[in-house]
Amino acid sequence: MPDPLVETKLLLPRPRARAVARLRLDERLMRGSHATLTLVSAPAGFGKTTLLGTWLASGGPGGSTAWVSLDERDQDPSSFWTYILLAVDRAAPETATAALTQLQSGQAPIDIVLTALLNELSVRPEDLTLVLDDYHLAEGPDIQPGMTFLLDHLPPQVHVVISTRADPALPLARLRARGELVEVRVADLRFTGDEATAYLNDVSKLGLEPADVAALETRTEGWAAALQLAALSLHGRNDPSEFIAGFAGDDRFVVDYLADEVLDRQPPDVRRFLLDTSILDRLTARLCDAVTGRTDGKVMLASLERQNLFVVPLDDHRRWYRYHHLFGDVLHAHLLDERPDDAAGLHHRASNWHDQAGDPEAAVRHALAAGDLDLAAERVELAVPALRRDRREAVIRRWVDQLPAEVVRHRPVLAVGFIGALMASNEFDGVEQRLREVERLLAAPVDDLVVLDHAELSRLPAAVETYRAGLVLVGGDLPGTIEHAEAALAHAADDDHLTRGSASALVGLASWASGDLDAAHQGYCAATENLDRAGHVADVLGCAITLADIEMTQGKLGAAKRTFEHALDLAARDASQLRGAADMHVGLSRVARERGELAGAADHLRQADELGESAGLPQNPYRWRVAMAHLRAAEGDAAAAVDLLEEAERVYVGDFSPNVRPVAATRAGVLAAAGDVARALAWAHHAGVSTTDDLSYVREYEHVTLAR
Repeated sequence: MPDPLVETKLLLPRPRARAVARLRLDERLMRGSHATLTLVSAPAGFGKTTLLGTWLASGGPGGSTAWVSLDERDQDPSSFWTYILLAVDRAAPETATAALTQLQSGQAPIDIVLTALLNELSVRPEDLTLVLDDYHLAEGPDIQPGMTFLLDHLPPQVHVVISTRADPALPLARLRARGELVEVRVADLRFTGDEATAYLNDVSKLGLEPADVAALETRTEGWAAALQLAALSLHGRNDPSEFIAGFAGDDRFVVDYLADEVLDRQPPDVRRFLLDTSILDRLTARLCDAVTGRTDGKVMLASLERQNLFVVPLDDHRRWYRYHHLFGDVLHAHLLDERPDDAAGLHHRASNWHDQAGDPEAAVRHALAAGDLDLAAERVELAVPALRRDRREAVIRRWVDQLPAEVVRHRPVLAVGFIGALMASNEFDGVEQRLREVERLLAAPVDDLVVLDHAELSRLPAAVETYRAGLVLVGGDLPGTIEHAEAALAHAADDDHLTRGSASALVGLASWASGDLDAAHQGYCAATENLDRAGHVADVLGCAITLADIEMTQGKLGAAKRTFEHALDLAARDASQLRGAADMHVGLSRVARERGELAGAADHLRQADELGESAGLPQNPYRWRVAMAHLRAAEGDAAAAVDLLEEAERVYVGDFSPNVRPVAATRAGVLAAAGDVARALAWAHHAGVSTTDDLSYVREYEHVTLAR
């Protein structure tokens, strides 16, 4: 061997005094003692060597252990196999002597050398574990054939453990299919919440609060090195919470570690790819090609994953990835430091790709990051109708704060889109001023306006009247609501089903609040029909709740059931329009309960719960709890009902509908029925409900509750 023997490469690493016990991983490694190969594969700093050293020091699989710490010089087959044979011979004396002699002669092919080793090992009864640490440093085309031969012919009492930053070019699929491979990967090596707590507080003696530990564990994604670097930064600080809140890839320890251990070790083309794509939240081959101007995105992503270069697959098909958050932060910081003028262009390309791919949210985000406010405004304006149809007002609402007023000032379509998002989010402050500004724009010459969506421009006069109707409804002006809603209907074209549906719903709401249930029902029937024609399925589902509520108040349980079922059918026809489906089951539960069908009521609530809150409108959480409380009360469990109603009050979200059945009044009714009249009367005092009030339809339920 040309280089002198480095004895320390054959020594097991000394177990760290400050290591965290990781019994779940020890159990995984123990399963590997019955397999041909255990692969511990993860990026730098995930604790691979520490895990193996600690496991072996605590007894490991039993038997003998041969350990080799590999480095770049071991890419030479002579060096690689010399160290392995020496390690094996020291762990199991005389088993590799003949093989070493053949190897040192330089005459025998590697398969002949390994055959001599395997023959000796096969007659040895004791178990032997061969650990190859940092395998990625030595792997190469000259090493792979011999390793494959070794694994293919390994006797059952010998087990190989490979620790590596990149998956080796070995027959892993074949071993996996035979059940002869045990894998410990990034997901396994990430520190759990309990392990992070043990390291930060028990080992590092930082005394952090649980919330701070949880935040740091989330930010580092369980990366052991990052937790260690954060602990170094935290020592001696008086503001741990403030530091943790801002902990990111610009922390000097993280930057230095990742730059030294990862980024600076990459070839120039890989390094440029990493920096170019650091602007992306998610990576896929075609998007990477669009941003980098290259054509090797698919190959590069597969290579990065194989090399464990801090990429996280986001689907089972390995089409979408993201960078580990801290690694992404470091990459982006290097991009801005080394090539600051390139960032805007990269964001522009990403925006264009997402726009063509039909992802307006990402397209706008990258346009904003590029500093191109006009492009962002154009894309927002064109995206608003579809987002509004899908009830994604929260997305539009975020853009309200991101686009300056001067960008919106000459864009009436965009301004009205923002008004709709604000009102749908129950934010009414400043809406009146925004409406006046739009009216001013509509009175200006068309040439002074910036409009991308001319079809929406023609709808604006009717839309302004619709939003005014909603604004005065919130202020309690019922006649004014009807006046503006009827003006909207007069302005709306016959085929403007969205405006006609929205205005009709507002007429229905004002009529309902005034106690005219027939007019309210008529308005909501018209609203549902028009919104259905407009393709606003989520809004149809929202209207169905109000329509069925009115029908149940009128005693038409069959009609209410048909309304809920029709809306549920609409949602089922379009899997992308499930929002509101959960509310339909809550409504059907109420119908079943009113009919005394408690089992059916419980089944519908179960189905709503299984769909999850993402399949419900914003009001769904409180409605579900109210419905479940009624069911518990009907079953005789008043205490559970009261708990549910108190929780419903905490999660209550109102809308434009009159609050004709306040949760607090329902809770008082349950308390009174259970004999707790004192607490029930306390509600009446707190709500200001008394026998001397002027009676109104909106407070009828509260007065009936007081009477009972």
